[in-house]
Amino acid sequence: MFTGIIQSVGRIERLEPRDGDMYVVVTVTSDFSINRARLGDSIAVNGVCLTVVDKSINSFAADISKESLEVTTLGKLGIGSRVNLEQALTLNTPLGGHLVSGHVDGLGRLLKRQPDGRSIRLQFDFPQALTRYIAAKGSICVDGVSLTVNKVENTRFEINIVPHTLKGTIIDQYREGHLVNLEVDLIARYLERLMIARSGATNSNNPSNVDQAFLARYGFTPD
Repeated sequence: MFTGIIQSVGRIERLEPRDGDMYVVVTVTSDFSINRARLGDSIAVNGVCLTVVDKSINSFAADISKESLEVTTLGKLGIGSRVNLEQALTLNTPLGGHLVSGHVDGLGRLLKRQPDGRSIRLQFDFPQALTRYIAAKGSICVDGVSLTVNKVENTRFEINIVPHTLKGTIIDQYREGHLVNLEVDLIARYLERLMIARSGATNSNNPSNVDQAFLARYGFTPD
């Protein structure tokens, strides 16, 4: 588990294809406590949970599965690419963001970038299947960064990025058309699953099982 609070930005040092998978080596900076990571520990790389299989004083290595290469942006990285990094949380880690699993739900694409005071406002599109999980003022994880959704319209959402986040993540390099990894709020996913199970529905993969009438029946009514 992670919090979506990026600890450092690393760089891809090596990419080595291995039977359809990829072996990656990521160089880290002095502000990333790589000495705390042990072999087998998890590190989120652009929001994707990877397992440490080797490490040195300034780098770590991980295997990226074929599945992860296909459904995330990791397969599009090149040597020198900058990546957001976060080590798995511990019981004494402040939960400054929200609970993040490191399992990507889909890809988003940057549609618009514009100044908004000292911040920047970004608009992304996202897969239709994620619509029911993304809500205004709710949480979303973009390339491993915990962010608050300002506005949702159909399959588009907007977020504001403050100067501190711009400086401490790779978000400042985003330009229109840039693809990002998205992870929806973990609580929203499990809430839907529990409510569907409670209703006795036989097809839990059918989003039409959860509608306004269903929510009202179980006490979830609009303000």
